[in-house]
Amino acid sequence: MNDSNSRLVYSTDAGRIHEPEVAPERPKGDGIVRIQRQTSGRKGKGVCLITGIDMDDAGLTTLAAELKKKCGCGGAVKEGVIEIQGDKRDLIKSLLEAKGMKVKLAGG
Repeated sequence: MNDSNSRLVYSTDAGRIHEPEVAPERPKGDGIVRIQRQTSGRKGKGVCLITGIDMDDAGLTTLAAELKKKCGCGGAVKEGVIEIQGDKRDLIKSLLEAKGMKVKLAGG
């Protein structure tokens, strides 16, 4: 059973064998933060998606909390993308530019 495609999935000694999960690498951006508005799949409710911020997950969560507080709305961080509820693109752009980031409004 020394096949290169086989792997141990169950052992009578330890039960199920779980593979260690590896966090996926986020692609490096071009240094430009992009803000786009999206409504698809959200029952007509619009959200602003902020992509291209080169921070770790803890930094993104802190930044998202600050943006939500300043905008007075909800939001979340999902897979390295900050989602802010509502159409607050201009306010978010001015807040991020004040932090020294290069920001573009993407999409329509």
